[in-house]
Amino acid sequence: MQIRHRQRPEWGIGSITRVETLTRSGVVDQRIWIRFPNAGLKTLLRSAADLEIMGGEAAPEHTFAARHHAADGGWLGAISTKKPEAAMSELPPEATDPFLPLETRLAHLRGLYRFSPTGSSLMDWAVAQSGLDDPLSRFTRTDLEGHFKLFVMDRDAHLPKLLGEARKNGIQIDAILAKANPAAKKMLVRVGAIRG
Repeated sequence: MQIRHRQRPEWGIGSITRVETLTRSGVVDQRIWIRFPNAGLKTLLRSAADLEIMGGEAAPEHTFAARHHAADGGWLGAISTKKPEAAMSELPPEATDPFLPLETRLAHLRGLYRFSPTGSSLMDWAVAQSGLDDPLSRFTRTDLEGHFKLFVMDRDAHLPKLLGEARKNGIQIDAILAKANPAAKKMLVRVGAIRG
């Protein structure tokens, strides 16, 4: 069975190698061993991990690779595809889909602040964003750095929108904001959501 961890798409699509049923505090759960192409073997609890069952080796639909493989030929296919720059810089639907709960979108957006433009973090972002196991097979490092800058601009512009929506609807988001990493906290201070 092929599995993708929604919060860590940069790990790639993994294969389950072992499943163990266990009981914790009277609740049945599963411990799952998954081998991810970009992260190795991971042991996860089914109840705690945000896992998505994949139908084969397909990349998530919002990635560059998925669009490239799904494109029809002819003029209709050309219209449905986006330029690589647009595909690489757009935010994933888990952070932008208005039909998802605001708390879910905000938590996912907060998680996108784990990426930085340096070293392996840039490559992790490129894998998650492109759906390619080796983004350097399609993009140069300079291309990825440029795409990442556009992604950061979109991410940072989207955060105040979600916070404004939360305020308007009277939704308490303190627990989500408390889990923010240093990069996310810096942006939250900048937009006035928390105090420095």
